[in-house]
Parts: sequence; C-alpha cells; structure tokens
Amino acid sequence: MKTSRAISAGALLTVGLVPRASWADTALPSMVGPTSAVQLAVILTVITLAPAIVLSCTTFARFIIVFSFLKMGLGTPGAPPNQIITGLALFMTLFVMAPVAEEIQGRALTPYLAGQIGEAEALERATPPLRAFLLSHCDESDLALFYEVTDLPRPDSVDAVPLRFAIPAFALSELRTAFQMGFLVLLPFLIIDLVVATVLSSLGMVMLPPAVVALPIKLMVFVAADGWRLVVGSLLRGAYG
Repeated sequence: MKTSRAISAGALLTVGLVPRASWADTALPSMVGPTSAVQLAVILTVITLAPAIVLSCTTFARFIIVFSFLKMGLGTPGAPPNQIITGLALFMTLFVMAPVAEEIQGRALTPYLAGQIGEAEALERATPPLRAFLLSHCDESDLALFYEVTDLPRPDSVDAVPLRFAIPAFALSELRTAFQMGFLVLLPFLIIDLVVATVLSSLGMVMLPPAVVALPIKLMVFVAADGWRLVVGSLLRGAYG
C-alpha cells in the first residue's frame, strides 16, 4: 500500500514537473474545446493506471528489489525506512525514464492536448519510444518465450513487436537482472557473516549471536566502501540509456 501511494504521488509529481508554459499553451486551450471531457477521461485513466505502468514499464522494479536485497544483507530491516527506499527508487526511475518521457511528450502528449491529433494517433505516436526502451533492456530469450507460447511467427524488425509482448518480456528481464544484482550485493555480507560465525565458534562464544557482532562490521565495511554510491551508480549505469 505504501509503495502504491508513493508511485501514485510520483505520477502526479511527473505531471507537475511539466513546464508551466507548456501547460499554458496546450492544456488550457484544449479544455475549452468540445473534446475536453474525453481528454480529461484519458488523463484520469492514465493517472489511475500509473502504478501498473511504473511497475511494469520502467526500471522501478529493478531498483526496489536490489534495495530490498541490500537491506536484507545488512541485517537492518528498519533502516533506512521503506518510505525512503521507495522514494529513492522512484526518483531514480524518473531520472532514467526522463528521455523517454520527453520524447513521448513531444511526439504525442503535447499535440494531443493541443487538439491537433486524436487519441488513436497519440497512442500510435507514443508507442515507438516506449517500445524502443523496453526492447533495449529486454533479453531476446525472454521475448522469444512469449512468441513460442502463442505459436506466432517472430517479427522481422523491432518495430513490429507489439507492446503486449514487449512489456511482459521486459518485466521478466528486469526480474532476472534484479535478482542477479541482488545476489552480488548479498555475497560480501554473507562472507562477513560466515567469518564472524566461524571466529565466534572457534573462541567458544557459542552463546553470542553472530548477527550482533556481524552487524557493526558490515555497516563499517559498507560505509568505508561508500556502498550507497556504488549500488546506486551500478543501478543507474545499467538502466540508463
């Protein structure tokens, strides 16, 4: 529930980040036309579907899963709070998706709000940038899986791939990537836990929980290595572009 609220807030914030002049030149004139009710219904529908769009069509899932693995490895389920982790993942997603959003706005959203094109043409213009982003982060084997299930021939070019194939294939690739990165994040913390447990056992301190000793060591190593910068930097470099 907290994640859905944060995603919805991010969608509203994205709308608010559109330049004021752009809204003044496009949104306001369109609201006085005969299609203002249809445009309002379309905008409200997009806002309602914003959580599903963010989770399935952006890199948000990768970010939040890796951060969850990081908290698990550190052994601090309450620090940082889930709200901070969700907010960081959301704004990282906005940073990564900004070029795609700007292209969609210029090609489809702005002309549609100005009344120059209809809903069908706006959707057609918005599809290529989103599809290009999804397929650039999608593994070919994941995309082939959905064509094998449906027994449909594979398209000759990426422009012929429908979103109903690109979106789930992208989500599957993101889950795989997130778990691979999560394993790499967990591995050094697991080694520290094993070393601490072995040392305590060899010293005969079997009554002392290894997690109590391992926690400050893991935090010290993580802070000394500037772990947050390393993790966030790796996520952004892997997702951006």
